[in-house]
Amino acid sequence: MEIRIKRIGRDDLVVDVPSLRGADLEGADLREADLREADLRRANLEGADLREADLHGAMLREANLRGANLREADLRGVILRGANLRGAILRGADLRRADLRRANLRGADLEGANLRGADLPGAHLTGTDLRGADLHGAYLHGADLREAKIREADLRWAKLREAHLREARRAARERLQYLKTLKG
Repeated sequence: MEIRIKRIGRDDLVVDVPSLRGADLEGADLREADLREADLRRANLEGADLREADLHGAMLREANLRGANLREADLRGVILRGANLRGAILRGADLRRADLRRANLRGADLEGANLRGADLPGAHLTGTDLRGADLHGAYLHGADLREAKIREADLRWAKLREAHLREARRAARERLQYLKTLKG
């Protein structure tokens, strides 16, 4: 499959194919790209620059986004089931209602990301930075949150049944102890 990608202007990107399924876009510059509802199943986007890209409703099932930069990207309702996002930068990204079942997010940076209502059962979040992230109502059944940084994350109404929280719990306890010392 031949894929032609060219930058037209600062805000425009034209992708000259109806589907990017299985495409090799490793290291591609896709900043601010409009990829709404794009079919990127099993695509290789390792190290790609997707800052501020619009991927609303895109299909990225089993895609490789290892080390990709998705800072401030619109990922609302995106399907990332089984995707590899290891070490990806998702700071400030909007992942509301995203499907991240069994996704590999080990070591990813999700600081300040919006994950309200996201579906994360079985997701691998070991060592993930979730500081200040909004996980209100997120479904984390069986997710691995060991060593995750969860300081100031909003976990109200999050479903954490069978989630692995060993280090995260210890960090939360330490934070609570610290707050108690401040109160005097």
